Amino acid sequence: MTLVLIGPPAAGKSRIGTRVARLLGEPFLDTDSLIVGEHGPIPEIFARHGEPHFRSLEREQVVAALAAGGVISFGGGAVLDPDTQHDLEGLPVVLLTVQPHAVLGRLGSGKRPLVPDIESWIAVFEARRDLYDRLAGFTVDTSDRPADTIAEEIARWARSRRADSKESIR
Repeated sequence: MTLVLIGPPAAGKSRIGTRVARLLGEPFLDTDSLIVGEHGPIPEIFARHGEPHFRSLEREQVVAALAAGGVISFGGGAVLDPDTQHDLEGLPVVLLTVQPHAVLGRLGSGKRPLVPDIESWIAVFEARRDLYDRLAGFTVDTSDRPADTIAEEIARWARSRRADSKESIR
């Protein structure tokens, strides 16, 4: 089974994704973590090589993760790539959203180069909102509810989707 989590930075894709994977008995892959493991911290990649280089590394990890399968957390901007958008067609995709009030405590210090503050986060999210909505088959807000509750909802949706499908989910 392949299940993809998308959404803006700080929506909880990694935190929720690990729980969903455990509930479904699937491996968990986080494309940002894979990039960091192979190339170092994301802010350093941005500083040394720029965003286009980071996006090419991200695309490589998206392809590898989709080939491996399991529950996959994409970095917030991974869906900007048209090839990635095409790859998601027919796959179960969950959009995790979060409200600005909940993002404040999640942004961290310098960890997210494109969203160092709430104003930039809002601008990035608004610019991508329609794309996220178009790609998602299921949407869950992560602002104020326990991660375990959210993970259970997503796992239930994924199981029902698998049960409703005559073909197994890739």
